[in-house]
Amino acid sequence: MAHFAELDNIGTVLQLIVVHNNELLVDGVEVEQVGINFCRKLLGGTWKQTSYNNNFRKQYAGIGYKYDSVADVFTAPEPYPSWTLDSNHDWQPPTPRPEVGMWAWNEAGLKWDENV
Repeated sequence: MAHFAELDNIGTVLQLIVVHNNELLVDGVEVEQVGINFCRKLLGGTWKQTSYNNNFRKQYAGIGYKYDSVADVFTAPEPYPSWTLDSNHDWQPPTPRPEVGMWAWNEAGLKWDENV
C-alpha cells in the first residue's frame, strides 16, 4: 500500500490516505506522479507520497507536519518555540537533554527538569 499526504498552500499536511499500489503502476513499476494524479482526481488538492517505513522523505508524514520542498522531506511540528531545526531536519532544544535520568523540557525556564 502507498501512503499520500495532502498539503495546503504552505506545505502543511492536512490528511493522509492509503492508495493501493496498483494505482501507481506504469508497466509494472510504481510511479509517484501516477499516485498523485489518482489522489488529485479522487479528492482534488496537492499531494506528496510519504513512506510508512521512513524509506524516503525522512519520516512518515502526520497531520500538522510540514513538507520542505527544497530538502524533499517531512518535518514534525515544532515542539516548543525555543527549539530549532538542525541540518538533518530534527528539532533541537537550546540545550541538550542530559543523557542519564528522565527529563522533561521546561519551556518557561528554557531548561530540562528531572522527572523523579
